[in-house]
Amino acid sequence: QVQLVESGGGLVHAGGSLKLSCAASGIIFSVYTMGWYRQAPGKQRELVAIITNKGSTVYGDSVKGRFTISRANAENTVYLQMNSLNPEDTAVYYCNAAFGPGVYWGQGTQVTVSS
Repeated sequence: QVQLVESGGGLVHAGGSLKLSCAASGIIFSVYTMGWYRQAPGKQRELVAIITNKGSTVYGDSVKGRFTISRANAENTVYLQMNSLNPEDTAVYYCNAAFGPGVYWGQGTQVTVSS
């Protein structure tokens, strides 16, 4: 059974930082592309960042230069360091794992940035 469990969300003031974690189980973590997506109320889910099994990264335009995705294969964990947060970053953040036809999602963690 595949599980992706996010943690680290919460309430932060504008300009602050948070670090999200996603612990994976039930998959061969090292071969998966891992990612973070987010969905704000009334908006579509959007890409935040992905990291391939080889460590290549892609970021959404709105977070470039502020967020950093990383992975620890020995811990089956992917991280998202979020700096310089602003109210527009408020959303539910979802962890994603993808490899071939297999795509899995976590339950999400709420991030709220107050102005």
